[in-house]
Amino acid sequence: MKCSVCGQRAQVEVRRRNQAFCAEHYRDWFVGEVRRNLRRHRMIRPGDRVLAAVSGGKDSLVLWDTLTRLGYEVTGFHINLGIGDYSRRALETTRAFAAERGLELVVVDVRESFGLTIPQLAWATGRAACSGCGLTKRYLMNRVAQDEGFNVVATGHNLDDEAATLLGNVSHWQTDALVRQGPMLEGREGLARRVKPLYSLTEREVAAYAFLAGIKYQHEECPHAAGAKSLLYKEVLGRMETRMPGTKQVFLEQYLKKIKPVLKSGLPETEVELKRCERCGQITTGRVCAHCKLWERAYTRAKKRGLLPEDASFDPRPVVKRV
Repeated sequence: MKCSVCGQRAQVEVRRRNQAFCAEHYRDWFVGEVRRNLRRHRMIRPGDRVLAAVSGGKDSLVLWDTLTRLGYEVTGFHINLGIGDYSRRALETTRAFAAERGLELVVVDVRESFGLTIPQLAWATGRAACSGCGLTKRYLMNRVAQDEGFNVVATGHNLDDEAATLLGNVSHWQTDALVRQGPMLEGREGLARRVKPLYSLTEREVAAYAFLAGIKYQHEECPHAAGAKSLLYKEVLGRMETRMPGTKQVFLEQYLKKIKPVLKSGLPETEVELKRCERCGQITTGRVCAHCKLWERAYTRAKKRGLLPEDASFDPRPVVKRV
């Protein structure tokens, strides 16, 4: 197998594109794909300030690496979820990456900010850890971006993630979620623009780039991820991809090209009145946002179970630290 560019021995095969690359030209091809995604969707524009959500895993660190290589000034944002050694190693990996490259990193520790770790939040509310974790992370990404003056939040979602999400939304016909799904969600007052520059690249391709670029990342999965429906959707799509290379790419791209426009034009327009949460001031559709409701309920139950002192009160303001 030879490199499609130089004819030398190839190290990475991209079956869905019927191409193969040596190490140098694979890195060039990968960064070029990210550049095309950014330009095609105008994800980052002149004057934008970009905050990249970095977990310590391959996807987020590759995102940060490629954006930096393309000349963007990007600040990393890491959330310490308090999931034992898993979170400790994630923070160490992220800090080491930033330090090696002289990049700015801001960190929010969930327990320091809100009084409970994510596992304690799950125990106090009786909800699955992933549910409270996802809600808290989304809140913090937008809250920190707004408080620190960033108008763009970049995440490391790859093609496998996006195709699995699409399959889940289609299987339940969640039309509201389907209309919002895409590589970019425009911002508005109080809400940062969300961009996914790696959305067209598979998890395997991201891993290959991380290896060839010498990026040290956390290999272990979150211990609470076992049994998640998204893993089942990824398994189903992965089996199809093995038999029919390009399945995930076609599934997502054709949805974005052919189906999403029909959904947007065919669904009745509903004006949703956006308000400011009475507790934290963030954008919401109700009197109090879902994040504050969840944590206030957690505080009530945590105090009854002795996890928090009786006089503890929930403060929605995160403690942001620069590392």
